[in-house]
Amino acid sequence: MEEMNDDKREKKAFFYSKGVTYFSKKTERTLFFILTIIMLIWGIFTKFGF
Repeated sequence: MEEMNDDKREKKAFFYSKGVTYFSKKTERTLFFILTIIMLIWGIFTKFGF
């Protein structure tokens, strides 16, 4: 029965181990999507001189 419980463990968005930070695939995609949107907005503001 313990093996079934291991499969149902919640995955963390990111965790730190031995000096390295690991991200889940969903977290990484969300982070880069947000950064892309920020860069797009920044570029539009720069283009219009704000």
